[in-house]
Amino acid sequence: MLAKLTSKNQLTLPKSVTEAIGPVQYFEVQARAGQIVLTPVRIQRGDALRAKLAELALDEKTLEAAAAWASGEGAQKTGSRKKAAAAKASPAKKTSSAAAKKPAPRREAAASRAKNEGSVTKRATKVVSR
Repeated sequence: MLAKLTSKNQLTLPKSVTEAIGPVQYFEVQARAGQIVLTPVRIQRGDALRAKLAELALDEKTLEAAAAWASGEGAQKTGSRKKAAAAKASPAKKTSSAAAKKPAPRREAAASRAKNEGSVTKRATKVVSR
């Protein structure tokens, strides 16, 4: 059987070969005496997790603290602190005096139009009365 190596260094294995070894996604690749040797590798999730933990340099104490937080112990404390801080900041929804005095954009636009219409009416009255 022949297999072609593409310009992107990809190799498609013949179906009869992949069926013979079973469902495998990863292969260990070695070059031996001018030959390429592919050995099927079944990566277990535990191995991948341990490798990632080693890469991140997480220790047991950090993982226990993270598990406690995720289970709700730390999350409840944090949540109650946030609620208490929010209650102190605004026990009831209060509007600032500046916000209360400022008219809403629609009211402001309507007042501006009325003012302009009134000035146009006054101008028209002045022209007619002359």
